[in-house]
Amino acid sequence: MGGEVTRMDLAEAFLAGGGELSRLILAHPWEATSLGAIAGWSPSLRTTVGLILRSPVPIVTLWGEDGIMIYNDAYSDFAGGRHPRLLGSKVREGWPEVADFNDNVMKVGLAGGTLSYQDQELTLHRSGVPEQVWMNLDYSPVIGESGRPEGIVAIVVETTAKVQAERRLRVTAEALARLNAELERRVEERTAERDRVWRNSRDLLAVLRADGVFRNVNPAWTEILGLAPAEVIGRSFHEFIWPEDAEATQGAVDKAATGHELTGFENRYRHKDGTPRWISWHTSAEGEEIFAYGRDITAEKERALALNEAEDRLRQAQKMEAVGQLTGGIAHDFNNLLTGIVGSLQMIQARIAQGRIGELDRYILAARGAADRAAALTHRLLAFSRRQTLDPRPVRINRLVTGMEDLIRRTVGPAIALEVVAAGGLWTTLVDANQLENALLNLCINARDAMPDGGQLTIETANRWFDVRTARNHDLQPGQYVSLCVTDTGVGMTPEVVARAFDPFFTTKPLGQGTGLGLSMIHGFARQSGGQARIYSEPGKGTMVCLYLPRHAGEELTEGEAAEPVSAPRAEHGETVLVVDDEPTVRMLVSEVLGELGYAAIEADDGAAGLQLLRSGRRIDLLVTDVGLPGGMNGRQLADAARELRPGLKVLFITGYAENAAIGHGHLAPGMQVMTKPFSVEAIATRIRAIIEER
Repeated sequence: MGGEVTRMDLAEAFLAGGGELSRLILAHPWEATSLGAIAGWSPSLRTTVGLILRSPVPIVTLWGEDGIMIYNDAYSDFAGGRHPRLLGSKVREGWPEVADFNDNVMKVGLAGGTLSYQDQELTLHRSGVPEQVWMNLDYSPVIGESGRPEGIVAIVVETTAKVQAERRLRVTAEALARLNAELERRVEERTAERDRVWRNSRDLLAVLRADGVFRNVNPAWTEILGLAPAEVIGRSFHEFIWPEDAEATQGAVDKAATGHELTGFENRYRHKDGTPRWISWHTSAEGEEIFAYGRDITAEKERALALNEAEDRLRQAQKMEAVGQLTGGIAHDFNNLLTGIVGSLQMIQARIAQGRIGELDRYILAARGAADRAAALTHRLLAFSRRQTLDPRPVRINRLVTGMEDLIRRTVGPAIALEVVAAGGLWTTLVDANQLENALLNLCINARDAMPDGGQLTIETANRWFDVRTARNHDLQPGQYVSLCVTDTGVGMTPEVVARAFDPFFTTKPLGQGTGLGLSMIHGFARQSGGQARIYSEPGKGTMVCLYLPRHAGEELTEGEAAEPVSAPRAEHGETVLVVDDEPTVRMLVSEVLGELGYAAIEADDGAAGLQLLRSGRRIDLLVTDVGLPGGMNGRQLADAARELRPGLKVLFITGYAENAAIGHGHLAPGMQVMTKPFSVEAIATRIRAIIEER
């Protein structure tokens, strides 16, 4: 029994050291194949199997007429999902998709022939799906003890990756070859086109060195400047440039030489006949060279100059016409108002002389009313010129509209239906609330006049967000705005009327029923507030006027915060006020008010005199100064100098003209306030008491 085991071990010794396939071969039921049990294998088969098991190269034996497959570990990797089913199978059944190919291999090999294939393409199903592969295949017969071939040894080296890489490289190489050919063709075409353009272009073409010396110019230089290329090449542009443009052109050449492209740079070159020619240049740089393209714009410049001169003459004529309208309108209105004021004062004087003082009130009221209307007219003029002094505060327009609704209903009358469409969550805007109320009331009155037979009046608010394009169409900066729109169903306007509606003194109302300042005042107020006014109208279909005002990040002031300070007691501690104004009447009135309140008043008629008093040791608790002062120092400059000398000094600016720039466009330091002339005695008295008593 022991001897039999030893013989079996010796019979299977050829499998030793063969890796995983040795174990699989040993465990395989070979009795079920034509090879029979391992113990009965021929010496040539055992030797062949022993050799292939120890090879690192994929090798398979196809033994006998059926081509029974026995292979090594390396071949099992090649077999993929077919392993280990291939072991012991007939080659035709193991690889049915290439059965015809293997039939030929068996036929040649068992006849004693050899076969060799390089990068043989086959389609295998190693993982259950068709797969295109390439292999190097070498087939050799194995001669048995009988001297005849008993099997075949096949060395299989897969070259799929190599073949695919070579094909990709070949495709890439072919594509590169085609691309190179195409590039060469295009270069040739572009060179030919460039030469054609160079010769035939009617514009100036030039190549310059970085120092401004021409290396080449095209024939157009002769047509445009009367210069043959030979007269230009090798010479600096300074020899041809118009003298006044030499410095700017040198800067442009220096910039172009550093790689900056010039677009639309204009200068003048001197024609050979001595006259100037305007040229618009575009440049690009490459290495040490500047490529320049110049278009003759002399005719355009001359036309533009003629057009500008004509436009200047037209604008001057329009200005003179507007000035005539303005002065005529002001003279007419102020003559009426002055008649009321002067006449009332004369009647007061006469009644005092007659001792009839009981009748003075009616004349005082008449003079006061005319003066108030004159003040309103000046405010309108300043608004249309965008130079009024505004008192901007954070305002919620919905609340303002609600507060005016009853007034508007009474103003437009019962024949007109009023609807208010207030947007929810309306943003706050920074605006002079009184001026906005006046603007809204004016728009509603205009709407009423446009609907003599009655109609629908709608007041609508909304939040608006303007992108770059929309803002440009509205002549505004991009951003967030609050809109207040007044829409009527009245007669509407033609495009020509809409185009002039904001012009001063332009009106479509009958003579005596409109000054033509209403819409211009509204437009000026909107622009001065950082917004815009727009009219949308169509004849017979009504009109919509919209105010667009910038959104303000702050909250609306409460009623208590916005209110005027309460009246303070009279002066009790010898407070002193410096009054600086070049108008003696104003100084007299303010000083009288101060005296009534118990304050001491010091007067100065210009900034220099006021500054001299400030430098003295006299007590000064408040500076009241006009903004527009003679002598080279305005009121704001005086106030700043005063605070250098007396830090924290309180200041009240009074102005009859809107020097907004002088007082900081509403950006006043703490302790500074502004009042607009004309003002009532009661108003300035209240303001002076409040400022001095303010802590």
